[in-house]
Amino acid sequence: MAFGFRGAAAALIAGLALAAPAAAEETPKRGGTLTYMIPADAPPSFDAHRESTFATVHAGAPFYSLLIRINPENPASTTDFVCDLCTAMPQPTDSGKTYTFKIRPGVKFHDGSPLTAADVAATFGAIIFPPEGVLSARVANYLMVDKIETPDPSTIVFRLKFPTAAFLPALANPFNWIYKKAVLDKDPHWYEKNILGTGPFKFAHYETGQSVTGVRNPDYYQQGLPYLDGFVAIYADKQATRVDAIRSDRAAIEFRGMAPSARDELVSALGDKILFQEGDWDVGSAITPNHQKKPFDDPRVRRALSLAIDRWGGAPALSKIAIVHTVGGMVFPGSPLAANKQELEQIAGYWPDIEKSRAEARRLLKEAGAEGLSFELLNRNVDQPYKYVAAWLIDQWSKIGLHVTQKVLPTGPWFDAMRNGDFDVVVEAPGWGIVNPPLDVQKVLPASVSAENYGHYEDAAEIALYEKMLHETDPAKQRELMRRFETYVLDEQAHEIWALWWHRIVPYRSYLKGFKIAPTHFVNQDLARLWLDK
Repeated sequence: MAFGFRGAAAALIAGLALAAPAAAEETPKRGGTLTYMIPADAPPSFDAHRESTFATVHAGAPFYSLLIRINPENPASTTDFVCDLCTAMPQPTDSGKTYTFKIRPGVKFHDGSPLTAADVAATFGAIIFPPEGVLSARVANYLMVDKIETPDPSTIVFRLKFPTAAFLPALANPFNWIYKKAVLDKDPHWYEKNILGTGPFKFAHYETGQSVTGVRNPDYYQQGLPYLDGFVAIYADKQATRVDAIRSDRAAIEFRGMAPSARDELVSALGDKILFQEGDWDVGSAITPNHQKKPFDDPRVRRALSLAIDRWGGAPALSKIAIVHTVGGMVFPGSPLAANKQELEQIAGYWPDIEKSRAEARRLLKEAGAEGLSFELLNRNVDQPYKYVAAWLIDQWSKIGLHVTQKVLPTGPWFDAMRNGDFDVVVEAPGWGIVNPPLDVQKVLPASVSAENYGHYEDAAEIALYEKMLHETDPAKQRELMRRFETYVLDEQAHEIWALWWHRIVPYRSYLKGFKIAPTHFVNQDLARLWLDK
């Protein structure tokens, strides 16, 4: 079996391995302040509806609630949804086109005002039907939604255009923080720089670009939670800084994930004072050519970039130093709609013969008049795995005669450059809160559909393929349609270039209890169930 390829969804979930020994149920202790590291320089904003980065979620999630969420006791699940602000998970009516939720009574925003269905409706209205001038990063997740109704203060109704299994995962996205309607009505941009939620912790302080502090919410609606008195989240973009903080016990954990070498260093230094969990990660290193910049408007050039990359040969070595691991297409490996190895090897860039692949890349570049092309690769100022992946890619492209330089920007300017189209080719890291391929692949839909598409292209044929797949309810037929969609995007048009999927390794101090790894670093970040055994 080739390196890193997973064959079944069951193996995927089983692969979320605990390196720590299974312990008997312990009684949580109350109190204490959790200090943890965030591996970024600063969040581009605090508005989760707008952003797509852990730099926002890891600092802000403790202050907010969701309507529904993946079961926090079963975070590796793709289908186990539970209520957060609702009272019970609804059964859809109207042939699967109507979902009615009752809202918990007695929930208060941190300013003391009551939460009602109107706040939930206003939140999803801003996400699904954003007003002019307001960015919603996941608006494409809700192509199935027709309208939202609030027949009374405790009820919210979602009416769909067509039934689809993609709706509940869209609602449960961990970026769907519930905001206050009165604030949104007054200033839809307010949440970009301010924090006000109903979550387990109240905002206390933000030291610009340095740290975020929260304190326990005594009015939290989940009885008995949170266990912690508070938290301090510290931004640090250098891995060495974060490792040293955990080694010296100035921090207990970094939730995103560390490289194998960092894990080994901590285990060697701390012995049984450090534990770790690891598993496949629903995040991939993707390369996006700017279709508005020549010659990247030419699919032959984009295809050549993909053909030059030796994924099968490069993954074993790169996985030893970076948090990348698995070879796959743009559908999470091991999930039911993902390509198997034989199917994957038919796609350009995944051929088993790398010399044949690179010969075809050179031919395409010559045909397109782009031999010896020089361009700039935009990258994010985060070591793992962005800089490692970029160095590898630049070497791979040099083997077909391309001359590539790297431009590294902090998180905020990096997002701005992608949104404004101010780049040639960019290293991205598409990641999702829940493993749900029909929604996950929306990242590659044209810019008029997906606000997160930074390739800046339009493609009516691609939209038609996607909509046919989204409407299909038969699993076997949906898989066939996903195979066609993925081949079109990655091979025929090379709109996106998928490099490697990530591998999540989370070392943490053994006194930190309640952490359960998931195939995403976005879920369970409200910290409500974590506690300190010291």
